[in-house]
Amino acid sequence: MTFSPVVTVFGSLHYDIAVFGPARPRKGETVTGTSWHPKSGGKGGNQAVSAARTGVATFMIGAVAGDDFGDFLIANLARKNVDHTFVRRDASQSTGMSVATFDAEGDYGAVIVSGSNLTLGDHDVSAARELLSRTTILVLQNEIPDAANVAAAKAVKQAGGRVLINAAPARILSNDLQHLIDIIVVNAIEAEMLAGVPVVETLDGALEAARKLVKIFPEVVVTAGGSGVAYANRSGEEIAVAAVKVEVESTHGAGDEFIGVLAAEIASGKTMNAALQKANIEAARLVGTPEKNRLR
Repeated sequence: MTFSPVVTVFGSLHYDIAVFGPARPRKGETVTGTSWHPKSGGKGGNQAVSAARTGVATFMIGAVAGDDFGDFLIANLARKNVDHTFVRRDASQSTGMSVATFDAEGDYGAVIVSGSNLTLGDHDVSAARELLSRTTILVLQNEIPDAANVAAAKAVKQAGGRVLINAAPARILSNDLQHLIDIIVVNAIEAEMLAGVPVVETLDGALEAARKLVKIFPEVVVTAGGSGVAYANRSGEEIAVAAVKVEVESTHGAGDEFIGVLAAEIASGKTMNAALQKANIEAARLVGTPEKNRLR
């Protein structure tokens, strides 16, 4: 029998508006921008697109409203070969959206409005039960309710699949969810919150954080921005991968690119070292691509 890996992303979809200017405004300041454009976003949607780009069968479970923003996001998933059968239309909320303001150096600040993403729950898990039963790896984030993540993780674990969570934005995870996680991926800020100790954003600092978090989670990946990424598991395996050096155009979405590729590589049976190396390379490629030239 041929093994056919399946990545299922259960999470957020946002209609993003990217605004470009010489600087980000300070409190009370108005800055004259240079351009803006809409793009598909949400950590869930971004990660699904990145996973699908590797060629692995990728499914998205999410919720959008019956509005133009929702149409835009669903069309993008279809165009990027992400199965959107289980992206539900919800008339009670507007589609999730965000506004990100970029400065001349490519740094950004963003505001998100979750909208329909907050309606995800047991009903979505029930509707996708058959898909979840054959999912190789489930990808979760913190942009939807914790209870929704718990329900999806339970369904996948009961069927023998694995659960990867990108614990971002930073928040405390419920005990119910913690016990269902196989692999957790965090940055220095998120690691610090979960480990309860300061984390230095260096490769050594990331590895030390992974060692602390492995007492809570079976496998831990800690990203350290321009320094690289570290990994530890309960069997004592440790991996440190230095960042690929590129000229930074924008760090926006690099974490989601990393997650999507990592999940697809793991689902395909690659070793963790190989998966980390591939994800690291693809995230660096995105960082070196100007925001205006990206297609997602």
